[in-house]
Amino acid sequence: MRRGWNALALAAALTMAAAPLAAQEKTGNRPGFTLAPGTATIVLMRPEIQVGAQSTGGAYEPNADWTDQARENLGKALAEAQGRLGNRVVNFVEPVGQGAATAHEYRALFTTLADSVITYQFFPGNRLPTKKREDSFLWSIGPEVASLPGVQGADYALFVTTEDHYGSTGRKLLQVFAAAAVGVGVTSGMHKGYAGLIDLKTGDLVWLNADQAMGGDVRTPEGAAKRVAQLLEGFPGKPVEAAAPAPSAPAKTASR
Repeated sequence: MRRGWNALALAAALTMAAAPLAAQEKTGNRPGFTLAPGTATIVLMRPEIQVGAQSTGGAYEPNADWTDQARENLGKALAEAQGRLGNRVVNFVEPVGQGAATAHEYRALFTTLADSVITYQFFPGNRLPTKKREDSFLWSIGPEVASLPGVQGADYALFVTTEDHYGSTGRKLLQVFAAAAVGVGVTSGMHKGYAGLIDLKTGDLVWLNADQAMGGDVRTPEGAAKRVAQLLEGFPGKPVEAAAPAPSAPAKTASR
């Protein structure tokens, strides 16, 4: 009897350790929003970047070295991508004093807003009654964002958030043990990223690309480039890149 209760307790604990199912990658646009190439100035806000380890129990443990690596790699990848977005993109000049605190608050507000969009609009099971129609993508961080020092003269602000939890050895062992012993699925690691455009005249979110299962190891230049490409997939006004021509088949020689 005790053995049966122990098995049930272990299954319950592993179920609690398992991460919730992530929503599918989704992109949303405000109804009626379009952005033609060469018509706007976009200020790229400083990205919010968190990188750390995921403990055996699933807790996040920040890693400063990994975060610094990711910040450098993602910064270079974003700089390379800016010229391919179809409109003028300028880097946000981080203000000092109270302005810096306000800028941080708006980056945090964007992340919270993106989380809300994923939970209450992109995920069908939690979709709010007012968010069920295709024209209901109506979200905002408020018009006061236009007064943030450093965004004057721009039409839109591009916010980017990435968060990566790399599974520890203990977490990976738990994943294998849970699947083999009690058939419970435990995820190892978490990699999510959001990119969104805010209309600086109104504070409205006009485009969002959000994925809670992103690829690319942001600790490496190659992985960061992959992550940025995923974040900016479907970016408004971005010219469609022509597909590479298929290699021609070798000429056949006549048989004798």
